[in-house]
Amino acid sequence: MPRFAANLSMMYNEVPFLERFAAAANDGFKAVEYLFPYDFPAEQVKSQLTDNGLTQITFNAKPGDWNKGERGIACHPDRVDEFKQSIDQALAYARELGNKKLHVMAGISHPNFSHAEQRATYLSNLAYCARLAQQENITVLIEPINTRDMPGYFLTHQEQAHAICAELAAPNVQVLFDIYHCQIMEGDISQKLKRDMRRPFGGIGHIQIASVPQRNEPNLGELDCHYLFKLIDELGFDGWIGCEYRPLGATSAGLNWMPR
Repeated sequence: MPRFAANLSMMYNEVPFLERFAAAANDGFKAVEYLFPYDFPAEQVKSQLTDNGLTQITFNAKPGDWNKGERGIACHPDRVDEFKQSIDQALAYARELGNKKLHVMAGISHPNFSHAEQRATYLSNLAYCARLAQQENITVLIEPINTRDMPGYFLTHQEQAHAICAELAAPNVQVLFDIYHCQIMEGDISQKLKRDMRRPFGGIGHIQIASVPQRNEPNLGELDCHYLFKLIDELGFDGWIGCEYRPLGATSAGLNWMPR
């Protein structure tokens, strides 16, 4: 059975963020992920990891102003300096927290720039990030996200993401395969896992799961999560699966899908 990391941005919302680490550990989780740590000093987050015996798997570089609807700035030609500052900040946090994977959000397509301009900026920014991250032995993750949840998002399909990885040819840039997003945009999950698990450049560097269509516990909805878990094992994936779902009720009460 794969190893599961609790996503503390979506799970355990019954308690404040810093209390979610202990809640996840009490339910048997050994690893965590979340969207952003930047509201708290890195050493404060680190103490929660240490005190609860948890491994930090990944988080996102700062995406611009999240509260104003921004979902990344990596593809925005007019914000390159801000992007570089966000990477410096993210790598400083990763140094303290110990995670070896960093998700860089592409952003919403900008109406004032052509697709070609934005793609060129995205590639250039990812190359910059990859060079710095490689010095820290960190893998940069890029994630196709569905346009129902994020209308206008720049990166939406698996093949699109793998084409970017191939063009960059950086050894530490991989694709975050989010089963929820992929099912909404493309479907055919098992075949894409088989096709993309290991590529010369890219490959699947991290997996996240939630049910479709409601993004709740993974044993609900239209997908057979246990079939997918078995397949992921058979394909030799040795990373963590992030539980990026919204619990239907109390988080702990909904964990019956996960073998203890």
